[in-house]
Amino acid sequence: MLENTGVSTPAGKQHPLGTSEPTEPSTPGDAVEPEEREIPEISYDEQRYPARPRRLRPRDQLRGGSLRRFTNDPRTANGTNPSYVEWLVRQSMLKDADVLSRTLSGKPSMWRNPYARPNARKAIETSDVWFTAYPISFITRLDESFLQALGSEALWDAFQKIGINGIHTGPVKQAGGITGWQHTPSVDGHFDRISTQIDPEFGDEEAFRHLCDVADSHGGSVIDDIVPGHTGKGADFRLAEMAYKDYPGAYHMVEIPPEDWHLLPDVPEGRDAVNLDAEREAVLSEHGYIIGELQRVIFYTPGVKETNWSVTPPVVGTDGLERRWVYLHYFKEGQPSINWLDPTFAGMRLVIGDALHSLGDLGTSALRLDANGFLGVEKSAEGLPAWSEGHPLSHAANHIIAGMVRKVGGFTFQELNLTMEDIRDTGAVGADLSYDFITRPGYHHALATGQTEFLRLAMTTALATGVEPVQLVHGLQNHDELTYELVHWATAHRDDVYPFRGGEVTGGELAETIRAELAQKLTVDADYNLIFTQNGIACTTASLIAATQGKASLADIVDDDVPGIRDAHLLLAKYNAWQPGVFALSGWDLTGTLTLPAEEVRALIASGDTRWIERGAHDLLDSSPEANFSRAGMPRARSLYGSLPAQLEQPGSFLLGLRDVIEVRREHGIAVATQVDIPRVAHPSMLVMVHRLDNGDATLADAQLQITALNFSEQPIEGTVHSEALVPGSLVRDAATGESIARVDDLNSFSLELDAYGGRFLLLEAPEPGDEPYPLTGVINVIR
Repeated sequence: MLENTGVSTPAGKQHPLGTSEPTEPSTPGDAVEPEEREIPEISYDEQRYPARPRRLRPRDQLRGGSLRRFTNDPRTANGTNPSYVEWLVRQSMLKDADVLSRTLSGKPSMWRNPYARPNARKAIETSDVWFTAYPISFITRLDESFLQALGSEALWDAFQKIGINGIHTGPVKQAGGITGWQHTPSVDGHFDRISTQIDPEFGDEEAFRHLCDVADSHGGSVIDDIVPGHTGKGADFRLAEMAYKDYPGAYHMVEIPPEDWHLLPDVPEGRDAVNLDAEREAVLSEHGYIIGELQRVIFYTPGVKETNWSVTPPVVGTDGLERRWVYLHYFKEGQPSINWLDPTFAGMRLVIGDALHSLGDLGTSALRLDANGFLGVEKSAEGLPAWSEGHPLSHAANHIIAGMVRKVGGFTFQELNLTMEDIRDTGAVGADLSYDFITRPGYHHALATGQTEFLRLAMTTALATGVEPVQLVHGLQNHDELTYELVHWATAHRDDVYPFRGGEVTGGELAETIRAELAQKLTVDADYNLIFTQNGIACTTASLIAATQGKASLADIVDDDVPGIRDAHLLLAKYNAWQPGVFALSGWDLTGTLTLPAEEVRALIASGDTRWIERGAHDLLDSSPEANFSRAGMPRARSLYGSLPAQLEQPGSFLLGLRDVIEVRREHGIAVATQVDIPRVAHPSMLVMVHRLDNGDATLADAQLQITALNFSEQPIEGTVHSEALVPGSLVRDAATGESIARVDDLNSFSLELDAYGGRFLLLEAPEPGDEPYPLTGVINVIR
């Protein structure tokens, strides 16, 4: 499955941005003899190795050289074949970056935009409701590419009717790796980028530019991806293995001298690397080659990924020498990590070049920063894991990336699943927006248990920490798992004590409780959602809701269940849309798509990546009703709601309910408002959010107050809304109906009824002299 996502490029194919002139490889400098080593002037008391490298001094070899030996076989795919090396250089991202950067250097356009400080509200004003696409899962017409489908007038007409004004394309550039002369498929859903070229599987640059033009004509914008944390094993990494020019400096990779190869595991025939086990990681750290254990092992899987380090077999370099390298990869073995603090700054140049290509050449408005919280690593005190999360270098690198994007007129958002302090500090200088990993597990837990206590704790903690919801992208489903690592609680605050369920628990205990309850309800009680390593749960929004409603198998979900699933789905849409920040949702949300049966993607999940069950193919426009697979080979998944055109004509559909939710959101400017309170509630299933509709201007004394009131239960509830922010005597109106439903009493409260999975967008009007002092009553109408 998905074997056709890899693209083979014949030898000698010219990269559009490359050059055809031969490139003369340079020869690395010879090692300095041990007796030339200086005594370091800088002490480093946390380890027993000198902090300064061997004496830095000019050598003739640094001015370039020639190959020591050449091959006579043009088919040879290693560093001894100049044609092969040139072929790799022409398609490398670093080469493209050098070309692209020169087109902008010295241009007046580089000085027209402020860039130093993030500006969430300015970004939101560009587009505030996003559709997050996933290319591999998109069903199109037989003669249509993914990018052509995204750029269709019919799709944007539908989006405009719903209220969607931004598209996040997902990763569409070439990804995977290169082995010999052949490209190999992606190992992580195209997040292992190896080129600035659009993958022909998804379209071409002309189709991408057309998409941007169509979006602009509909008042929308296009958001692309860059991956500042890693690449795939493409041309750049293969050149790095060959010790060619600046390329090794692009990665966290260390050459191990032959006399210590006995410390390394053997690499089996047919493999290009093997993961180090913890024992060898410790040995190499003790010998001073690597910094050793990191703070955590993302995607930990016994026998597959036990550490964040892997080792190559002997690789022939451009100087004819064989080398073995140990390289860092926070994620999968095929995703070598980029080094942001190497003297060549090759990694920085590579990433900035990719960003400039998207913004300046393709025409996008913004970029998503993937894995941007892992850009700095540093050895810690003896016996402690290396410092790899919340590192100042990550903040500095993010400031550079986001500043460059703002400098050319765009904005960025980040998927940073770290502590709230990390999100706050990185967001203070880096990306304009951050994905909402803070409350996303909380609202899933609220739906699963019918209790909002943990969700309210997460929201109030965020406000107290300095992370406002206006800085966040509040999303339903995307391509990733339902993340429940709860990093804030499980790591830096694991020993802190929090009130919970009438007692006190530590952050670590809280995280364990929430994870256990989510896993039980969503995976043990329902066989169609699966645990994904230690990170979270693979599910769609619709399959998550079905599990919370007691459906044990996919066969148990029948047509009569769809209205209940739809109502809960709209509740989650109201939660995400009726607070400050961006509201995001996917094709799986718009169509109510369920997970795929595991046997349909058995080959894809064999290595433990269960996320493939949630990435079923879907057809937004009924473009190919008979198609059982997407162009990339993903099986079509079951849709509960149907296509966009069908729903737009169907009274009571999820899409028409969603349209009403977005209309209320936009009419009252909640996206750029200020959240002032998450009060305690009278019913455990109730959530209340209080906002000032002030566009972020705290000096606006007469800003109207707004209340979002939600019921996470499948039963109707009634309770009292109380907040010190409410002004006694204020009239409470329902924004959807205009109906007056209550008046705030002298205890800063009023009573409210909510339907099952109900949600109300309430507006408060300041009291006038002579206003009726008693509460008003009326029929409750809830947007469905």
